[in-house]
Amino acid sequence: MDKKQTRLRRAVPTRRKIAELRMHRLSVFRTNQHIYANIISPEGDRVLVSASTVETELRQQLAGETGRGSNVAAASLVGKRVAEKAKAAGIETVAFDRSGFRYHGRVKALAEAAREAGLKF
Repeated sequence: MDKKQTRLRRAVPTRRKIAELRMHRLSVFRTNQHIYANIISPEGDRVLVSASTVETELRQQLAGETGRGSNVAAASLVGKRVAEKAKAAGIETVAFDRSGFRYHGRVKALAEAAREAGLKF
């Protein structure tokens, strides 16, 4: 098995449980250069809210920093932004789906920033 397969294998039980609970899902995906966060409907058919380091507003905020979209500060900004967008869309509670990534570093920073901005999970 390669790294991607093992990550996806770790993600399956979490996604199965979230589907059983029928909750909105805050899904996190990270690459070496960027981090993405989406809130997906309970049916799993559409993305309701999204935020990432690829967005122009966040790119402007991160323009002077080294690492830009691939550090903890950028992940915190994405977490705060996705929580603000969720509140505007009327979403208060979500289930956190880390997509098989370990809960540390950028993934943890995104989750904590979303919690601080008022999103409950």
